[in-house]
Amino acid sequence: MTETAAAVPNDVMERLAAAIDANFEQQVAFLQQLVQFRSLRGEEAPVQDWLAGEFEARGYMVDRFNLADVDLMRHPKAAPMDGIALDGSKQVVATLDSEGKGRSLILQGHIDVVPEGPPDLWNDPPYEAIVRDGWMIGRGAQDMKAGVSAMIFALDAIKAAGFVPDGRVHLETVTEEESTGNGALSTLMRGYTADACLIPEPTGHTLTRAQVGAIWFRLRVRGTPVHVAYAETGTNAILSAMHLIRAFQEHTKEINTRATSNAWFAKVKDPIKFNVGIIKGGDWASSTPAWCDLDCRLGVLPGETPAQAMAGIEQCLAKAQAADSFLSENPVELVWSGFQADPAVCEPGSAAEAALAEVHARVFEQPLDVRLSTAVNDTRYYTVDYGIPALCYGPYGIGPHAFDERVDLDSVRKTTLSIAMFVAQWCGLRKA
Repeated sequence: MTETAAAVPNDVMERLAAAIDANFEQQVAFLQQLVQFRSLRGEEAPVQDWLAGEFEARGYMVDRFNLADVDLMRHPKAAPMDGIALDGSKQVVATLDSEGKGRSLILQGHIDVVPEGPPDLWNDPPYEAIVRDGWMIGRGAQDMKAGVSAMIFALDAIKAAGFVPDGRVHLETVTEEESTGNGALSTLMRGYTADACLIPEPTGHTLTRAQVGAIWFRLRVRGTPVHVAYAETGTNAILSAMHLIRAFQEHTKEINTRATSNAWFAKVKDPIKFNVGIIKGGDWASSTPAWCDLDCRLGVLPGETPAQAMAGIEQCLAKAQAADSFLSENPVELVWSGFQADPAVCEPGSAAEAALAEVHARVFEQPLDVRLSTAVNDTRYYTVDYGIPALCYGPYGIGPHAFDERVDLDSVRKTTLSIAMFVAQWCGLRKA
């Protein structure tokens, strides 16, 4: 197939849509099973084993490997794996190779989810995958197990309609998207490349045009414990941590001032976010705390690098410590604890984007819109490090990382058709 591939015929689109509709009850049940796996970081093996079995049952060539198998840390873009064993993080790549002459494609999604928080603060149990009023509710339902189901059942629909892709397709389920990105990186290190990549994150049927980067870091603050009756003779690590939080809030304001002239995010209010996601400290209510640990995340503007952002973090910390009489003599330990993610731009004008725009317009009967993301996604490795056009485009949902996360099931159905049509447009189809 050439760069100017002919549009997918209407009758083929009709057959794909009919196959998706016929299988949609099965797809919803599949997604429910997927959500019912509590696939937190380091606990993804059961769902990966289940998915590998599903791929094998479909006749795909399946490769199961872990991060240690690719010697992950030799790659300069590998992020620190804080507290997680490399050999415990399992990846799955299923390959459908028709040995045709069409362009190749990666369909990739992550199956790791963030913690659900206190279950009693959910209106429904977070891992029961309850379906109500056209929505599926549950941790990971939106982010991004719905997209994973869509890419799997898009290929099922192509087969049910009597076709096979005319180019090689890698169907990948990865871990670590929520913390390092090392799962996606490992597939590339393993040799799984293609002419394009599509990641169906929950973008609400828009294309992510640009995304910020992200840095994870931990601040280990120490204090001098004394009985609270003599608090003035010791120091309080938690109060010292609050001083550092205020310093990083000011640092973030300075970055967002720069953002007002950024090529991509100039019109986005405060695109760089600083977050203290975990705070732990102290041992006793009547003792001044001897320790406080802060786990933090800071964004990175396009046009800047993780190394520059990390240098800025170091400078902010040094300045804040110098302004405090105790911290200046008792420096904080800075630990790089996860993401060292590049910002990335999906440059306009690629053949892959043109193909997606065409099929989206036919499925949704409106032009493909674009979005700017103040979060990160795995497309950065494909575009920044491997030169592979990568598209982030998927279904609509509400509440990623929040209580009562949910995905719109009709959106999942239409996204499944968009992906099936994209495979047909990009790889070409031939009769099975």
